[in-house]
Amino acid sequence: MSDLLLSTFDAPERDDLPQLRSGDSVTVYVKVNVGQKNERTQMVRGLVIAQGGSGNNEWFTVRRIAPGGIGVELTYLLRSPRITEIKVQRHSHVRRAKLYYMRERTGKSARLREKRY
Repeated sequence: MSDLLLSTFDAPERDDLPQLRSGDSVTVYVKVNVGQKNERTQMVRGLVIAQGGSGNNEWFTVRRIAPGGIGVELTYLLRSPRITEIKVQRHSHVRRAKLYYMRERTGKSARLREKRY
């Protein structure tokens, strides 16, 4: 394909989003449709357990614990216009890119050591 055609598919870079890594505790603000015409902003707080893709297809997965102790994983496109804001609460020291082992952890074993700068 030509460069002109490829450039039309690229979404513009967003300067307002922070650099995310696996192990970060984040708060993601997402626009959600309520009914036909109304939109509201929903807040999701959790741990980034995976990242992938590149360019327009870059994504990240946030794992949070819902009421009742049920784990919920949500995957978002990083450059989605639905994402209003991402705030990084803390960085954790991890040695893996994908933290899928956190699915089986509960209680104290589900804690990650904070990375200090």
